[in-house]
Amino acid sequence: MGGLATVGFKEPWYSLIIKPSFNPPDWIFAPVWTTLYFFMTIAIWKFWHSKNRDINTIYIYFIHLIFNTTWSIVFFVFHKIVLALIVLVILILLIIILIIRFKRANLYSYYLMIPYLLWCFFALLLNVSLIILN
Repeated sequence: MGGLATVGFKEPWYSLIIKPSFNPPDWIFAPVWTTLYFFMTIAIWKFWHSKNRDINTIYIYFIHLIFNTTWSIVFFVFHKIVLALIVLVILILLIIILIIRFKRANLYSYYLMIPYLLWCFFALLLNVSLIILN
């Protein structure tokens, strides 16, 4: 859903806004997100198959996916950069909660989520920069 929102509504709006100098080229996003979703999938699968799993963490995982998708819709479809920032902050908090819960149950899952958290912090920096510049 998020990818469809990005592809279908990104242009011409995104090309016309002022972006920071450290904004990555467009081609980088697909391989990065593909890798991150792969890591996230392995992380939840490993967690599900661990002895210490709990259903609440699974619920949080799926709620976090909703916020992940919501960011793309809010940002690219509705062009609401400030609201997208709020969604992103909630998403980051959910990722941190997941990382803490994964660490208790499965270190493999814990480590697989760290690149995702770092990318989301970078996205936060980009999102804040876009608010300042536009």
